[in-house]
Amino acid sequence: MSEEIFDIVDDSDVVVGRASRDEVHRSGHRHRSTHLLVFDSGGRVLLQKRSIQKDTFPGRWDSSVSGHVDSGESYDQCVVREASEEIGIDLFETPERLFKIDACEETAQEFTWVYRTFHDGPFQVNEDEISEIGWFAGKDLSRLLNNKREEFSPAFALVWAMTRDGGFLESWTN
Repeated sequence: MSEEIFDIVDDSDVVVGRASRDEVHRSGHRHRSTHLLVFDSGGRVLLQKRSIQKDTFPGRWDSSVSGHVDSGESYDQCVVREASEEIGIDLFETPERLFKIDACEETAQEFTWVYRTFHDGPFQVNEDEISEIGWFAGKDLSRLLNNKREEFSPAFALVWAMTRDGGFLESWTN
């Protein structure tokens, strides 16, 4: 497997350089990522539990799909690629963009576009990345985040709070 190379960006999300994944994370450079929330026809959201082998937040629940934007790749290209790589769904168009999060501590200095799509499965889970997946009702998930935040990645906790507080859940979750 070749070494991942990411674009380094400034505080306006403009590319200013490139570096390896290790260097970007070690140095705390700003870079880019995407998160995809997959909802089923009943309004539940699919979450992935990160593999215990992951270098960041192993064994914690995270967005349905999340991943780094490779150097030269767009956010939209990344989310489509990651959906295929992580849970085996082929998106034939870019999913709906919900909002963008500025680089911050919770995202490990990643500018993050958050997307949503609807899919009832089946899924082909990449076991190198994910130990399990599960469906969560919105109210149950919010309660879990309030009571057991340590079981979730900080980035997902922020994504969910912004999704909930931004009014993106009212009409399509239970």
